[in-house]
Amino acid sequence: MHFPLKQLAVATLLAASLSGVTPSAFANITPEQSAAILKNFSETPATDFRSFLAALNKDDLGKTIDTGPAINAFLDNKPLTADQQNEIHRLLGIYTRVKYGKAALETLRELVEIPTFNVDGLPQYKNPEFLKIADRIQALAKSFNLTFRNVDNRVYEISLEGSGDELVGIHAHADVVPVTPENWVLKDGTRLDPFKVTLIGDRMYGRGTEDDKNGIVVAMYAMKVIKEEKLPLARTFKLLVDTTEETAGDAIPYYFARNPVPQYNLALDGGYPVVIAEKGSGTVMATFPVRKGDGSGAEIISMTGGKATNQIPSASVATLVSDTPAELAAALQQAGTEYAKRNGGDFQVSAKVDGKDVKLTVTGVSAHSSAPQSGVNPVARMLELIHSVDGKIALKHNHITDAARYASDNWGLDYLGGKLGVGFSDAFMGPLTTSLTFVSQDDKAFKLAVNLRAPKGKSPEALKAQIEQKLNAWNAHAKVNVSFTCSLDTPMYRNPEGEWVKALLAVSTENLGMAHTFGTSAGATSVHDLPNGVQFGLARPETKYTGHTDGEFKTVDQFLLDLQIVTEMMGRIGQLPKL
Repeated sequence: MHFPLKQLAVATLLAASLSGVTPSAFANITPEQSAAILKNFSETPATDFRSFLAALNKDDLGKTIDTGPAINAFLDNKPLTADQQNEIHRLLGIYTRVKYGKAALETLRELVEIPTFNVDGLPQYKNPEFLKIADRIQALAKSFNLTFRNVDNRVYEISLEGSGDELVGIHAHADVVPVTPENWVLKDGTRLDPFKVTLIGDRMYGRGTEDDKNGIVVAMYAMKVIKEEKLPLARTFKLLVDTTEETAGDAIPYYFARNPVPQYNLALDGGYPVVIAEKGSGTVMATFPVRKGDGSGAEIISMTGGKATNQIPSASVATLVSDTPAELAAALQQAGTEYAKRNGGDFQVSAKVDGKDVKLTVTGVSAHSSAPQSGVNPVARMLELIHSVDGKIALKHNHITDAARYASDNWGLDYLGGKLGVGFSDAFMGPLTTSLTFVSQDDKAFKLAVNLRAPKGKSPEALKAQIEQKLNAWNAHAKVNVSFTCSLDTPMYRNPEGEWVKALLAVSTENLGMAHTFGTSAGATSVHDLPNGVQFGLARPETKYTGHTDGEFKTVDQFLLDLQIVTEMMGRIGQLPKL
């Protein structure tokens, strides 16, 4: 079958939306042709890259794709044109997928089984699970003949040395957000172990399959292939595996206080094709001192929410104590059903007697807090529901009803800051988002967090001042015993220029069949404050991102495509004369 190669290349060029963003050369191999090559070699993978190319050149498929001139020149060690060099790198990515796809899948399974989440009171660098994953990554690097350094258990550095002085940092992270195991249940009732890869259809369920142990794996196998094929590199790549990306974020600064900062940095922890802007992330934390319930009626003694500020859970559960639990459950069920109908009907409310207690559960759809529109937030709905029944159902007033009043009055179900009156938007980066997420309580305080994701257009200082002024004005009237703290990072926006960014855009869009345009993200990564920092995958913008969600998954096909793309990218960026 013949594929219209040049037609695709022209269409890709015409799709460019930013002036000057045009790749200087193309790898004239379409996704359809890549799939044909993969199918052709699925049963008989080549032993090395050169034999893979030779076999492809002898096959009728190779003649159809018209890679013969590039392959012949490469095998004969002759100079390649820019187009030919890019075709060789495209084939290198396909070869890596053929050769090491199964092994990479097994490595991902092994890393997911190590539960590398934050444990309160225990630094990550002392956590035995992080020591375990460091040992596993070190063993893998050694077997791949790559240089490994464990920098004080903060960052694991894997190097692929080139001839020049330039450094390119590839960023991924070994830590994951915590899980609520009981929420890892599929719609058909299938229960999942968050720290085992469960394959259902093409989906690999497990914490870290999408965020971000997949990034570690594909980068290491890409480095392995380039190393063993002895491909020349004009610069050095360092894979920097962060251990605190989901929490304090102090590991990467610790590393750079002691090691050179790469001149170019890309995170395999965001979106395709190339993300040049990240919103600033922050938190509005409201702390309500625990107080004994006053008044008469049932009392809410606990409530659950996200385990982290950047995580919208799939369910929120409030526990109430009552002298008449059956009557309370019936009243809450009726009120909850009516509340759900009034507010879209896209979530469920249930109230059930549990001994002397009543469990009130709001079930929504989990999401990363940077994309609240992709989920249905049960925390916001639980708080507003509690506030809406107060006075209709007898409830004692305590710190949790205080929090419900605060959330309902200031944030509600709106996640754009509209109810508080602080919303704004940027034409490229999109709107401010405000997500009620994290809930925690102990014997002293009940804490409720709103996760902020702010675009450029308003300084962090101005937005924080505006939020604080409005919340203090509300509390002057409400007179609730609450304290607020507000933090917010500066948004990242990079002016896209340079041959390396053009190459990144070409590699991703050609392989994925995407428009030749740069992207923006609400999620912040470890390259946010680093020179020439961009995101390069590994999530497709047209599909829901499942990192941080209950039931996180990565499809096998996308994982293998990521392996192919990252290998091609590393070969191409590594050999560019100038970035």
